[in-house]
Amino acid sequence: MLWRISYFLLWQLAGGGLGWWQGGSWGAALGAAIAAWAWFVWDLLRGVRVLRWLRTGDLASVPSMRGIWGEAADRARRLLRKQEAQIRDSQDRLQEILAALQASPNGVVLLDAQGRIEWCNQMAANQFGFDAQRDVMQSIGNLLRNPEFTAYFSAKDFTSDVVLEGRLSTPSRPVRISVHLHPYGDGRTLLLSRDVTALEQADAMRRDFVANVSHEIRTPLTVLTGFVETLQTLPLSADERSRYLGMMAQQAQRMQSVVQDLLTLSRLEGSPLPGMAEWTPVQSLMQRCEEEGRALSMLLTQNQQRPHAMRFPAADLLRAEGEIAGVPAELQSALSNLVNNAVRYTPGGGSIDVQWLRKDDGSVVFSVHDTGPGIAPEHIPRLTERFYRVDRSRSRETGGTGLGLAIVKHVLQRHGATLDIASTLGKGSVFSVTFPANRLRGFALPG
Repeated sequence: MLWRISYFLLWQLAGGGLGWWQGGSWGAALGAAIAAWAWFVWDLLRGVRVLRWLRTGDLASVPSMRGIWGEAADRARRLLRKQEAQIRDSQDRLQEILAALQASPNGVVLLDAQGRIEWCNQMAANQFGFDAQRDVMQSIGNLLRNPEFTAYFSAKDFTSDVVLEGRLSTPSRPVRISVHLHPYGDGRTLLLSRDVTALEQADAMRRDFVANVSHEIRTPLTVLTGFVETLQTLPLSADERSRYLGMMAQQAQRMQSVVQDLLTLSRLEGSPLPGMAEWTPVQSLMQRCEEEGRALSMLLTQNQQRPHAMRFPAADLLRAEGEIAGVPAELQSALSNLVNNAVRYTPGGGSIDVQWLRKDDGSVVFSVHDTGPGIAPEHIPRLTERFYRVDRSRSRETGGTGLGLAIVKHVLQRHGATLDIASTLGKGSVFSVTFPANRLRGFALPG
């Protein structure tokens, strides 16, 4: 400020001196006045330059000058740089937050006070069919046309979530999405969504499991209790007594089978995965499957005129297949279970064809073809669930516990194999197991 006053006085002295030289005292006064106005106009132009630059805020075109206007421009430039740095930092943090939300396994949607979409991540777009760019500032109620969500959104009571059917849900593959709204900020709302299909299925399976175990054990216990009371209270002949004891033994065996299968499942789930150190000849494995299958077929068709027509691969072909890695007892249990199921559910006179086929990539497909009643498509995805039965009365007649295919699934998963089921009502079923090439060795290459 002192420099500014000094500069102004110098202008006046210069103007006054020049005026004195030209016109005496009046000339000095006139020269000083003209010099003051000239300085004022010059200073005003400097201020105009600074103001014009401040309107644009372009740091690349900062006016270079001295004095108070130069200091003002320099300070403004530093403030603008600091502000730009803060803005960049805020934008970087915002992008980091959005990237984190984008990586979230749950859907995230930001809604304004009017319920319009300000931003959503890709997971929410997939779950609800949104377009992250096109649907910005669109009303959530117009895009998510679900009566349950509409009622939930209108009620404004967001203490709990609402579970909706996913847009990709089908009767065979249901999809359930949990939606929870959280108010925040100035009337805004955060929508969080997550796929709870697996949780609901696990909960349903848990309830079914407890109910089924209770039912499977309670029924034979009720029968046993009734027979015990009969034996205790009624005088029975030797034949009646023998018949009742036989029925009691049958029910006890049924309970024992259920308990044994449950213990097998528990052991499979808790055991380490089988390695590649133990190898079993394919021929001996298939031979035991054939022996068990034919024995069961003879037992079930002994009172019928038409036995099953069963076909297995020839022994010399199986010997050329070498060995398979895994736990022999588990592999035997899984493959025999598939063969025995085909025998149980194929009426007498039907055919059962067991095959062992090597594919070009070195993997092997073990398949069981039967001419039984077949399975409806809606039942196939659930066949490996514990205690799931297509026909409960038929399962009890054949002695099934409802746990066989669940055991098969666990054994195959432990050995890196997959189970495929194809069936046509009235024509039969095909259960196929694919073993990876790394679990087979020593097979003879075709010549």
